[in-house]
Amino acid sequence: MAKKFPTLFAISLLFASSSTLAETTALTPHTAEYQVNYGSIELGRARYILDAPQGNFFQYRFDSDIGLLMLSDKRHIRSDFTLEDDNQLVPMRYSVERTGTGPSFREQAAFAKGQNVVHSRYKEERAQFPYDNDLFDPLMVQLQFRLDMQAHKDELHYTMVKEGEVDDYAFKIVGKERVNIDSGSYQTIKFEVVRDSKKRQTFFWMAPELSYLPIRLTHFEKGSKQLDIKLLNYRFEPTSPTNTPATKQAQLNDDASNEEGE
Repeated sequence: MAKKFPTLFAISLLFASSSTLAETTALTPHTAEYQVNYGSIELGRARYILDAPQGNFFQYRFDSDIGLLMLSDKRHIRSDFTLEDDNQLVPMRYSVERTGTGPSFREQAAFAKGQNVVHSRYKEERAQFPYDNDLFDPLMVQLQFRLDMQAHKDELHYTMVKEGEVDDYAFKIVGKERVNIDSGSYQTIKFEVVRDSKKRQTFFWMAPELSYLPIRLTHFEKGSKQLDIKLLNYRFEPTSPTNTPATKQAQLNDDASNEEGE
């Protein structure tokens, strides 16, 4: 059963043409920036960055800088992963660095598939978990979610290593909805986090025409809106044919063959 909502989920200026967007996927290199509000009070901004892949190696990053009065919270999160042929993402390394008001901390996870184990460290606590092909980290799982939506998968259930624990999260589709915010008007699919109680509710909206890029997220506690996160701008940078993972791998193989020939 779903537990507390991942922080990363809680946490447009169009630079590409519509024809280009039609060719994008969740793994197309892109940047998306969001405004984070507490109720109607602006707290700061958050940014997601998916770099161009190096061969079959991907890196996804999240940076946030939010604050209220004398309180501050800065986070730098990184996920390294690879891609299998069936659009299944395979996590490798995950790291979190939090600074600001209160104690700073770090979180790390290493997915050692060859050793059949996941090493986790949250603050000063260390743990190990059995490796599972369906186990994700809380950052790259967002991309897996988007890939699954593009593939029209029905089951939206994910298991993640987060804060030294293994937790299950489930989501359901509420319906289609037009979202009008400062950055633009978007046709979206609305989702809800599945929970046992209605005391905490989280909804988010994703745009199918933007490879299911998140457009907005709202979180309620006992009926009162706590978080309201809205897309400010985004940029897709479609990978050229000479920079695709398959092409890069072929180039690496050719280089290796040439070196052997020499």
